[in-house]
Amino acid sequence: MTRHPIDNHHSTHRQSPPSWLGACRVLLLLDLQVNMLSSPEEGGVPSSKTVYRNIQHILDRARSAKQPPRIIHIRNSGESGDPDAPNSPGWQLVFPILEHEFVIDKLKNNAFSGTKLAELIPRDAELIVVGMQSDYCRKGRGNTVILIKDAHTTYNRIEAWNGSMVTNAHDVELEIEVELEEAGVNLLCMSDVPHLFCDR
Repeated sequence: MTRHPIDNHHSTHRQSPPSWLGACRVLLLLDLQVNMLSSPEEGGVPSSKTVYRNIQHILDRARSAKQPPRIIHIRNSGESGDPDAPNSPGWQLVFPILEHEFVIDKLKNNAFSGTKLAELIPRDAELIVVGMQSDYCRKGRGNTVILIKDAHTTYNRIEAWNGSMVTNAHDVELEIEVELEEAGVNLLCMSDVPHLFCDR
């Protein structure tokens, strides 16, 4: 298996497979790491089981598409002692990386900041986003952005300004979807996935 990590420290250059020539879609998988997709009792997001299953389905569809998208795995690198500190068990990606797929390691919430992610996304590409910490997903660079409901999630949110009241993750996700839709992001459902990587 050939893996292609790309971050602000190093990059691997190689010829793209023929199926990518003129590729018009990019599948961006955000922070799909052991730490976040473990059970909630072990520190994972509340909907880890459902989100894992749904993203596995989307990834299978993408990989088997006649015209597969460019697939980019984003991996968050925490600081020493964090659950996702580099090379720790929680830092590992949950889905195996196939040949010709990319891995980008990031140090900040914004996956474009300090990385070479922008170089991998053509300006006219449709960007399909799934994964963790969806509250950090933003429309950028003028791409058409699609966010899949039930294939993105986040943690419960502690409202420090309101007596440390907790807003559950599902409600946070709904807030995020409204905000992103107002910003121009397109929201699709899991029922749309069979047609996601076909000519539309």
